[in-house]
Amino acid sequence: MSVVWLNGHLCDAAQAHISLADRGLTLGDGVFETFRVKNGALMHLDLHMQRLQHGGQVLGLEVPDREAVAQAAQALLGATGMRHGSARLTVTRGVGPRGLLPPREGTPTLFMTVTEGHARVTSVSLMTSQSVRRDERSVLNTLKSLNYLPNILARQEAARAGCDEALLLNISGRVAETTISTVVVQEGTLFVTPSGAEGALPGVARAVLMQAGLLHEACVRVERLKKAEAVYLVNSLGLRVVSTLDGQPVGRSPAGLASLCAALDVPLSA
Repeated sequence: MSVVWLNGHLCDAAQAHISLADRGLTLGDGVFETFRVKNGALMHLDLHMQRLQHGGQVLGLEVPDREAVAQAAQALLGATGMRHGSARLTVTRGVGPRGLLPPREGTPTLFMTVTEGHARVTSVSLMTSQSVRRDERSVLNTLKSLNYLPNILARQEAARAGCDEALLLNISGRVAETTISTVVVQEGTLFVTPSGAEGALPGVARAVLMQAGLLHEACVRVERLKKAEAVYLVNSLGLRVVSTLDGQPVGRSPAGLASLCAALDVPLSA
């Protein structure tokens, strides 16, 4: 990552800097979006922008419009020559004085970075987090804020248990999501996922599958996952097949996996 886009300009990553008084750094006051890059372009830009703009409205934070994001990506991808991978756009409140209340007037900090790679299918061992719950009543579930501490704690818990990922339940004890992915449960030829009312983030891959008519919302408990034909974790950057849940093997479905990969434009081979 030798070149980044910062506040409207391309610059060397080593020379890019953000103020120590930036509220994104001191308070996690901001939002972000991670886009998949394919053939030198951002995928599903409109879906990402809908969520970004919603996040800006919730936080009372000015975010860039679609054209500005597309231009930033075009400039950065052109400068780096990257064709496949991911691009992350971060928007913070910008510099502010001490205290929680944002300044009445301020200038947001905007930056974009890119990472090379390819969308792929992998297997993942999953455990149910015992230390972190997702509050299904929180408005923050509808946006990607810069505060990921609950997800970090859950991922650390999973790592200590020798697992790759943590399943997050909501306060009511039902499935919400994982630390970075939407949960998709296959039951025969039906694919279901928890609704936003259960605390699930409105994921972009989730939206793609729902628009394709493949995915439907349902109330999901852990027991339902354990009895499923197969369980998948999806996000903008790829698809993971759950191999074990809480130490128990989970079924696999080549046909189901092929259907999801086709809809998400993810190569079936690992």
